[in-house]
Amino acid sequence: MALTNTAIKNAKKKTKQYRLSDSGNLYLLVRPNGSKLWRLDYSILDKRKTMALGSYPVIDLKTARAKRDAAKNLLSEGVDPVRHRQLTVSQQKEAAENSFQSISMEWFSRQEKSWSKGHARTVTGRLELNLLPWLGQRPISEISPQELLKVLRKIEARGAIETAHRCKTIVSQVFRYAISAGIADRDPAADLKGALTPTQAKKMAAITEPKKVKELLLAIRDYEGHFISRCALQLSALTFVRPGELRQAEWQEINWTKKEWLIPANKMKAKLS
Repeated sequence: MALTNTAIKNAKKKTKQYRLSDSGNLYLLVRPNGSKLWRLDYSILDKRKTMALGSYPVIDLKTARAKRDAAKNLLSEGVDPVRHRQLTVSQQKEAAENSFQSISMEWFSRQEKSWSKGHARTVTGRLELNLLPWLGQRPISEISPQELLKVLRKIEARGAIETAHRCKTIVSQVFRYAISAGIADRDPAADLKGALTPTQAKKMAAITEPKKVKELLLAIRDYEGHFISRCALQLSALTFVRPGELRQAEWQEINWTKKEWLIPANKMKAKLS
């Protein structure tokens, strides 16, 4: 006799557990503590097994029957439903561990040691704002060139053409890391060559006329702002170093005897090895 919702709801706990049977070997196990658990008995390869289908009322009668039918469909194909579920859970776990977010964070943690703090912040920002919201939970091996292009088009739509190209480069680096780790087979970013709107080269402001160089140096000399800022501007004009290299300069880098300033490689943009 098939179960009814009323019978299930009215089932009371007893000193010993008991069953309320439904059709197709589906039954509700009522425990002494009052919990009600769905179970399905089945046989495969001459072995009798029991499959847990969840607890009532989280799993209602209709859902329990649907789970029973799905299990029987697998059995008709010679597939053990419990083993199938274990594999599915394992695959889902593996997919989560190998998601784009997981792999990109692993790649980032290895790379940031050789980056400046500013560059690391920039990469983090591009990942968090432009890539992870759409690709983060996707298994990295399943991301296609077309899917990646849609994400990059969203960035282009904001007018951030340069950022779109930078993000494409980041994705490519993450995928190359994944390929080396045996997690991905190919880099979808490589198939998008020429797909993005080209960036327009920007002409950087530069003084090339001697007369204007003189005017600049005089302006620095007459600067009335902070004394340290004026010294920094004068040193910059004399040494032609980058602002970050000047700002992070340390006395130990200066060889007063040879009149040399040796900047460590990790402070330079080129990151010499």
